[in-house]
Amino acid sequence: MLRLGCGLRPLGAGRGAPASARLSAGAEMPKKAGAASKGKSQSKEPERPLPPLGPVAVDPKGCVTIAIHAKPGSKQNAITDLTAEAVSVAVAAPPSEGEANAELCRYLSKVLELRKSDVVLDKGGKSREKVVKLLASTTPEEILEKLEKHVEKK
Repeated sequence: MLRLGCGLRPLGAGRGAPASARLSAGAEMPKKAGAASKGKSQSKEPERPLPPLGPVAVDPKGCVTIAIHAKPGSKQNAITDLTAEAVSVAVAAPPSEGEANAELCRYLSKVLELRKSDVVLDKGGKSREKVVKLLASTTPEEILEKLEKHVEKK
């Protein structure tokens, strides 16, 4: 009669054998998540450079983003202030049904000399603190320069 289930196993690698005998010659036991290796310093360098401080930055996907502090219901569209936290933009549209958001994107596309479809509201649809994403290939330095020109025109 044939016995099924008796696979070929190396000697000493059965269930009752010690763990060291069951491991192959080059295999090691897995390390714990927080365990430090002996004698080696673990200095992890950041893979990406830190984003520049200021309202204009680059997201992980490579798109330029602008932090906006919107002021809806103003008499006219204008960039009123440029701080380290955000660009203050007065928007001449009421803050209802997304009118101010649409007007903000339209105005920024005009200021930054981009197509309207390249300026998209990323975060803050119902907040005054917003993040606008620029889909066009441009640099944060160029964007910051254009914004600064329009702040000086008060």
